[in-house]
Amino acid sequence: MAEVKKIKTREEIPQEYKWKVDKIYENVEQWEKDFENLKTIVLKISNYVGKLGEGKHLLEYLRLDEKISRLAGKLAVYAHLKSDENTANSTYQALRDKIFTYIAEIGSAQAFFIPEILSLPDGEVEKELETTQELKMYDFLLRDILRKKPHVLTKEKEELMAAVSDCLNAPDRIFSMLSDADMTFKVIKDEEGNDIELMESNYGSFIQSKDRRVRKDAFKGLFETYNKYKNTFAASLTSSIKNFIFISKTRNYDCALECSLKPNNIPLEVYYNTVDTINKNLNSLHRYVKVKKKLLGLDEIHMYDLYVPIIDTPKENIEFEKAVETVKEGLKPLGEEYIGIFEEGIKDGWIDIYPNKGKRGGAYSSGDYDTMPYVLLNYDFKLNDVSTLAHEMGHSIHSYYSRKNQPYIYSDYSLFVAEVASTTNESLLINYLIDKEQDKNKKLYLINQQLEQIRTTVFRQVMFAEFEKVTHESIEKGNPLTSEDLSKIWHDLNVKYFGEDMIVDEEIDIEWARIPHFYRDFYVYQYATGYAAANSFAKEILEKGESAVSSYKEFLKSGSSDYPINVLKKAGVDMTTPKPLEDTIKRFNELLDMLEKENKI
Repeated sequence: MAEVKKIKTREEIPQEYKWKVDKIYENVEQWEKDFENLKTIVLKISNYVGKLGEGKHLLEYLRLDEKISRLAGKLAVYAHLKSDENTANSTYQALRDKIFTYIAEIGSAQAFFIPEILSLPDGEVEKELETTQELKMYDFLLRDILRKKPHVLTKEKEELMAAVSDCLNAPDRIFSMLSDADMTFKVIKDEEGNDIELMESNYGSFIQSKDRRVRKDAFKGLFETYNKYKNTFAASLTSSIKNFIFISKTRNYDCALECSLKPNNIPLEVYYNTVDTINKNLNSLHRYVKVKKKLLGLDEIHMYDLYVPIIDTPKENIEFEKAVETVKEGLKPLGEEYIGIFEEGIKDGWIDIYPNKGKRGGAYSSGDYDTMPYVLLNYDFKLNDVSTLAHEMGHSIHSYYSRKNQPYIYSDYSLFVAEVASTTNESLLINYLIDKEQDKNKKLYLINQQLEQIRTTVFRQVMFAEFEKVTHESIEKGNPLTSEDLSKIWHDLNVKYFGEDMIVDEEIDIEWARIPHFYRDFYVYQYATGYAAANSFAKEILEKGESAVSSYKEFLKSGSSDYPINVLKKAGVDMTTPKPLEDTIKRFNELLDMLEKENKI
């Protein structure tokens, strides 16, 4: 019997392929010292209760709040990065729990601030802004608080909400520990017949296998395991939804969706129009399924066939160093300064590159104002991993620009624009790869990759968004949802989105249980709007060069100094209209035309 290939432990990964978290703290002792320091500083908050009507004290409080938030952010980044290196390491899990629990306590101590600001006589804040020069920097922040007056609670209620915030986040934590640390999957055979331990981190490569048996085995192995825990996942997800509905009602919003969008001044119509625009254009996705079925030569196309490339290409094993050079070439239109920052990130240890036993799956960008950006990867030597590198570095360089050009209070960008910079990088990369490729089959392979980007980032994410809309509205109406209910909703959406050519396998019905973003309410639609905005930026950069790059960099530098809709609009992308999304679907159809023409379908 062939030996099972085991994933490496953390200790077996060479140091040069790990992120340099020790740049934040060299050891736990230093972290503990800062944690004790934080607790001492937090005690000063109470000195300002009842004094915020005076500009001098308001300014002092805002500066104290920044000092506390920056230190807490630094502590939190270290703890969560170290815990994600190995989710089974109890030392760092405890550290993570410690800081996030204490951050909830900080929130409770700070809870007086907004109610006190809103209790001041009308015009009082505006008067202090005029008379206290150093408060000018906080003008947008304070006026935004005043705008939210109908949704801010009394001091006592705000304290209570802050105190229970860690408990309200428990479903996400339960989901993460179950899916990342406690669940184990089957051992399956790869293309060469080797026994491989199936994991979330290697599932992506198996589901893209040209060997249909491999992808079917991986598909069934993954979702059959999730199905064993369907009731636990259902309890976790519905509890998360109920918690968010509770928050929205407590804060006097009409619905959970309004609670998510209104704080960033995003009209609800943006969400509704996104779902509606995609629903009106599902025929393009149905066409894609039909073309894929023909090109793969299948009598039936199943859900596990969705991710396999249409065009046969030589099996690639792209070393990480080659991936770095490829991404740099693709991002050249962004200019020398941008490429220099990218190179700095690689050299300075922003990235944790390879999977290891217990490491959190997937990929993300992290970091805070007083740390460098950090990127978690699970690099698997495929073209998709090269694209993921470009994507996550897009996030991190967006953060880099924003933190360098904005004061702390405006240094973080809104979730609504969070995926724009990352996806602009992906768009530029795939355009570069398509344009430079001379081999017909490889070119068609790359065309399919861009089709897949649009399918997964736009169509798929909007299907997720529609699932969120249906589930939240159902629970808001008082209708409980069991695991069977959730699976039926998911099944019906897959049938609608993929059309009559697709065999919607029953295993896919449990896929909702696998999606971590469902614990960040109404987040996923922003992948679609973000892709549409990114498509517009990439098009402008490639067509207009330096002037477009200049406008784009101003977007990257803007942080949260204005509302996200306005930040994009200033850079030339208006997301209150369906045009950016319609232009993306137009590109999707153009790529399909290319496939059909080249293959004489």
